[in-house]
Parts: sequence; structure tokens; C-alpha cells
Amino acid sequence: MALQGVDVSEKSNHGRVGPNAIIRVFEALTAHSGAGDAEAVFKAAGLEAYLKAMPTEMVDESEVIALQGALRQHLGVTDARLIARDAGLRTGDYLLANRIPRPAQVLLKLLPPKLAAKTLLKAIRGNAWTFVGTGVFDADPAYPPRINIQNSLLCRGASSDQALCDFYAGTFERLFRELVHAQAQVTETACHAMGAPSCVFEVRWSI
Repeated sequence: MALQGVDVSEKSNHGRVGPNAIIRVFEALTAHSGAGDAEAVFKAAGLEAYLKAMPTEMVDESEVIALQGALRQHLGVTDARLIARDAGLRTGDYLLANRIPRPAQVLLKLLPPKLAAKTLLKAIRGNAWTFVGTGVFDADPAYPPRINIQNSLLCRGASSDQALCDFYAGTFERLFRELVHAQAQVTETACHAMGAPSCVFEVRWSI
């Protein structure tokens, strides 16, 4: 099973990520806080050009780093995390509707959860470059599945007493709930912003 990736090569887009990390944050921010806050955050991140037209191509990872930082600075960490997670859920919805072939979705839902998780993680690994940029993705499918991202661009340069990579957690949770198990929950159990060597996401469901 393979995700339908962006029609570009990994080599030519090193350090660039898909536009969902911009678009879905704007959608979630507008829905939760209103157009005024969305405008203020995007301007603070130096991304005011996107207020006129959202990106349609891969974007430089520095834009995502700046946007996440501006989100936390403007709204505070607690509200920023809520927005980021919702943006991740919206990204998951987009991937299900546009990037993961329907036959593959049907197949995953028919598989036992542990096998479905292994298959899904293999597909995510193959497309990880489209969302981790210069970060490094790894995953262990053994229950509970764990996803490891080194140098996460969502918390790069940040220091916090809370895990900050909620955009990833939301995206992974939506995919696992739809394709692996309806009760799947994704928790970031370690975060580089808290001093951990990498960001770790754990997936659990009732067995």
C-alpha cells in the first residue's frame, strides 16, 4: 500500500514539506480563534503573503517552523497545541480524501489491527520526507506502535515543559483511527522541546 505523494522528487525538495502544514493551520486557527488572530499569527511568522493565497506547492520547512513559533507566541502554548492538533486532524482528513487510494483504505480496514498498523507505518515511512523535512523519521510497528522523529521541525529551537508536536499527533491519530482501529489514540510521549533526544509518538487501542 502506498500513499499518493506529491508529484515531485525527494532529492529536489530536500528541506521542503507539503503545504498542509500551512493550509490546515490557517483553517484550524480561523475556525477556533477567528480571522483576526489568523492574520496576526501569519504576519508574525512572516507569511502574510499566504493570507491572499494559500500555497499549492511544497514549502520551505523554515516557514512551518516560523508558523508554529508564532502560533505559540501569539496564543500561548495551551491554545496553540489545540490549534495544531486540530490542524493535524484536518490534514489526516485531507490525506484520506486525496492521497490514500480507496482500494488501499478498504484493504487496511479488513486487516487485523496489528498488521494494518505495520502496513500503514511502512507507507508513512515511504512518504515521511514530505512532512519531516530535514528531520529523520523512524517507526517500530510492534504494539504499541511507536513513531520517532529526530529534529522535528514543529518544535525545532523551542524549549517547553509540554510536548509540542501536536500537528503530527493529530495527523497520525486520524489515519490510525480510520484505517487501523476506531479507538486508536496517539500520544507524544517524548519531545525534543522538553529535552528528549527525539520526539516519540505512541499509538494505543483496546486489544
